[in-house]
Amino acid sequence: MNLATLALFLPACFALNMAPGPNNLLSISNASRYGYRMACLAGGGRLLAFTGMIALASVGLAAVLQASELLFYGIKIVGAGYLFYLAYQLWNAAPNSQAHATDAPVKLLGLARQEFLVAAGNPKAILIFTAFLPQFVDPAQAMTAQFATLGALFLLLEWVAISLYAYMGLHMRRWFATPKGQRLFNRCCAGLLAAAASVLLAAKRT
Repeated sequence: MNLATLALFLPACFALNMAPGPNNLLSISNASRYGYRMACLAGGGRLLAFTGMIALASVGLAAVLQASELLFYGIKIVGAGYLFYLAYQLWNAAPNSQAHATDAPVKLLGLARQEFLVAAGNPKAILIFTAFLPQFVDPAQAMTAQFATLGALFLLLEWVAISLYAYMGLHMRRWFATPKGQRLFNRCCAGLLAAAASVLLAAKRT
């Protein structure tokens, strides 16, 4: 893989990483409620889901999802349903819902699971890897090594995006410091998650 390919891949990849979506919205919400560190660590669940998707794309199994209308819509409906569930929870969340030190391991596992399920419940993400990464793969060179390199770079940039969105959420927590402000912020995030679920339901295979 040459430098010219990387010079094209990196900005295009980072644009995908930074695009607003349900996972990035979760980073904002988690940072505003539980702190910057918790939101960044919870993003590991998303990275785990994306690692699996990249592996599927590298061996061509994602083509099964693209070919199977039933599987695509099944994953889409489950994923949208989970987003609606998260939106409902966030809408009814009590203000000052901060993580306590004794609850940190359980809370982190739960937040990471949320990130994983939201990412895994979006079949369009797998198709993005199927359509995006192969554009930068040279068929004359070893395919597995190139997919591994591109996938690692994608995950690294995704971690940067997680950190940036979490930092944004940390500052939003300061802006919405009062219980009334926290409730307003939670409900705004809930509305955006519900909107993301609606967009996911309307998504079609490409």
